[in-house]
Amino acid sequence: MLAIAHLSDIHIGGSDRSVERADAVMRYLDALPYDLDAVLVSGDIADHGLAEEYEQARKLLTSRHPVLVCPGNHDVREEFRRVLLGEPAASGPVNRVHRTDGAVYVVCDSSIPGQDAGDLDDETLAWLDGVLAGERDLPVLVAFHHPPVTLHSAVDTIMLERPERLADLLAGHPGVTAVLVGHAHTAAATTFAGRPLLVAPGVVSTLRLPWEGATTLAGCADYALPPGLVFHVLDDDGRITTHHRVVPV
Repeated sequence: MLAIAHLSDIHIGGSDRSVERADAVMRYLDALPYDLDAVLVSGDIADHGLAEEYEQARKLLTSRHPVLVCPGNHDVREEFRRVLLGEPAASGPVNRVHRTDGAVYVVCDSSIPGQDAGDLDDETLAWLDGVLAGERDLPVLVAFHHPPVTLHSAVDTIMLERPERLADLLAGHPGVTAVLVGHAHTAAATTFAGRPLLVAPGVVSTLRLPWEGATTLAGCADYALPPGLVFHVLDDDGRITTHHRVVPV
């Protein structure tokens, strides 16, 4: 059995309490009595893509558990690489594969520099196809920022573009167990390409849904609700189960 913590949208620099909220979540995870297989942070690490925001994020995301990150639409690839990952600055997609004893995490960059909507470009899809072709023994989790399906929320206007390209690719790789995303600032569960699609809640804020009175992106963020995260449990039968938690601040 593997246990994975999944959080998203910490938006360091995006509110007066962004650091406090992210710190509370990471302290909660570090205080757990057992080790996690991974902590996945699925995008929007910084709010403005500034070096000082990534410096804070790098300290906050230091953990006894392995931490995996991918960019979101608020992130800037060059500073994300240079400050957060300690790599040379470069403008291409930030795509990474991480292997543990029990699973493979394929973490993709769905950001489009300068835009809020997302896309998995030709370079990323070719890379993803090559990685998945080489994985035969362990379950694979594919992660990126933008949801590839309608979630019936305000973020539907800035979701992943051309999702059918990813669906076609995944059809040829039955070893992919689930797709994990963020961006929506609210936990959700649905399906995509015949797999579970699991959306992490927001840390910096929660986006109210249309039946809660929010119909546009402007003004729908609730900063009073506590930050959230989910635990995905992958068992020996290949079943993934998700548990939801909120963290007091």
